[in-house]
Amino acid sequence: MTIDVADKTAGARFWLQSVVALLAGFAAVVVLSLATDTVFHMAGVYPAGGQAMNEVGDNVLALSYRCVFGALGSYIAARLAPSRPMRHALILGAIGTALATLGVVATWNLNLGPHWYPISLVLTAMPMAWIGGALHRPRAS
Repeated sequence: MTIDVADKTAGARFWLQSVVALLAGFAAVVVLSLATDTVFHMAGVYPAGGQAMNEVGDNVLALSYRCVFGALGSYIAARLAPSRPMRHALILGAIGTALATLGVVATWNLNLGPHWYPISLVLTAMPMAWIGGALHRPRAS
């Protein structure tokens, strides 16, 4: 059995496009989240860095834009995917779920704010990824 060089090149290109799609979606979520956090800290909406964020409204605000950015990142991953856009969106959601779970474990005893906030990041990652992937789907005319 022989493998055509063109098939190897196409396969490598497919994987590279998949990785780029996932990295682009992930980067969008991280950059937008950190930039928004920074703006809110500088504007005095959030407490100064290093202080606990205990206000319910602050945490709801952070959760709200993180949900939007999670859906947007998954949309980007789906849009850039070489095939199976929803799969790429959900892979990004799984990565987000895993990282958010690590965040819960790592920060549990650090008194950074209420425990429901990091748990909510875990619980919303997959639904937001699905929404992002669904937003990419072509509309039936």
